[in-house]
This record gives sequence, C-alpha cells and structure tokens, in this order.
Amino acid sequence: MKHVVAAALMCLLAQAGLAQDNPLTDEGSWPDLKVDFLGDTEPMDAAGVFTVEAPYRAHDAATVPIVIAQPDGAAPIRKAMVIIDENPAPMAADLTFGEAMQPLSFELRVRVNQYSNVRVIAQTDAGTYMAGRFVKASGGCSAPASRDPQMALASMGQMRLKAFDAPGAMSNQRREAQIMIRHPNYSGLQRDQVTQLFIGAHFIDRLEVFQGDDLLFRVEGGISISENPVFRFHYTDNGAAGFRVIAHDTEGNTFEETLAKDAAS
Repeated sequence: MKHVVAAALMCLLAQAGLAQDNPLTDEGSWPDLKVDFLGDTEPMDAAGVFTVEAPYRAHDAATVPIVIAQPDGAAPIRKAMVIIDENPAPMAADLTFGEAMQPLSFELRVRVNQYSNVRVIAQTDAGTYMAGRFVKASGGCSAPASRDPQMALASMGQMRLKAFDAPGAMSNQRREAQIMIRHPNYSGLQRDQVTQLFIGAHFIDRLEVFQGDDLLFRVEGGISISENPVFRFHYTDNGAAGFRVIAHDTEGNTFEETLAKDAAS
C-alpha cells in the first residue's frame, strides 16, 4: 500500500511540474534593453490580445519553440519582436504579418543561451503590448550544429511545406501549415567538431512568405533563430495554388521556391 501511495504522490508531483507556469520575471537585462527596443514607450499587458507559450525548461536549448497566439476577435498584430533578454544578440526576430495571418497563430524555434526571459512585443492599431515566458535553457547559441558543415552547405536552401489539413480545402477557409528551410544558421559561437575552430556567423537574415501575391509574413532574424528554421502558422486560404518563399542570408545568397499547398506532406 505504501508503494502505491508513494507512486501516486510522485505522479501528482510530476503533473504539477508539467503544469508549472513560467511568467516573465523581474530579473535580468531587460531594464537596460528596454530603452533600446521601446524608448519611452510603456507596453500594455497583452492579456486578451495575445499569449506567448514557451517551455519552462527547454528540452533542447538550440531549438526552443515559441508560440504567439490570439483569440478570435483580438486586435490584429501587424508587427512583433521576439526578444531573448540574455542572448548575445537579444533581438531574435522582427516579424511582419499580413491580413491572412489574423488572428495570429504563429510558431518559430529559437536558441536560448542561458536562463532568460523570452518576450514578444507586438504592435496593433490600439498600441504596443508585451507578453512572454521565462525559459530555463543553456548553451543554445554555441550548441554544435547537427550536420557536418560540408553536408549542411550542400543542402542549404532546400525547402519543405507540411500541411496539417486535408488537401482541396476551399478558399477563405482557415488552414494550418509549416515551412522548413535547410540552413545551418551558424551563430558565430559554434566550433567545428573536427578542427575545434569557430565557424563564422552565417544565417538567414530575411525570409518572406507570400500566398500568391499577398504577403503572409516576413521574418528579419539574427543568430537566435534555430538551425534549419521552421515556421508553423495558421492562415486564411486566398485560393492561390501555393506559397512563394524567398530567403536571404548574410553571405548574399538568395533562395526562392514556390511550394504547392496541396502537394505538401
């Protein structure tokens, strides 16, 4: 009987740990960063406008999922910044969203270098709002790349679309998709595992996704975006056959591909 009770208590404790909330904390570099990103603007609490979801303790510091989501009827978010306070380059992404992305449901994956607040500052017609999460992670910006540099560069720019709904959905319906682009997104803080020399920074600094001629979203990123960037999102289908994806990196490369919506897998 004692063993049963102990097991039950352990289960309850585990569930409590999984359910643990991780709001923004008052600690860290934000007081100094705030002036750089907001000037004199005092952001409003984002309750009712959008939420930010991120793990309390990251499974992989080099690939931490960040989800920005809005309830139906919330004021449209046109612009947003994802800021990781304690990263070497705190600005992870400067985001722009088109009309078909509203209400927003958008996920990206980032590197977190040490325990840090991860915050989203969003612009709507009503003003500036902020929300975020405190994430326990370490070493994300210097974590070794998953592939040999030569292999990573050879496949650089390859793109893939995954759809999360049935093919043949009608225009004006809400749909969900995920776009992945192969790119090592070297941060400049990683070492070659053979030579032990630092690998120079080389990352996608701008990515645009169009639905036909209409902009869905634009990401202006830095070293905090994960290797092989992945973006998962909801959108309103405008009837276009596919997504046109254009990516630019810091070495002057441009990658462009049109991904057919109903050929996605």
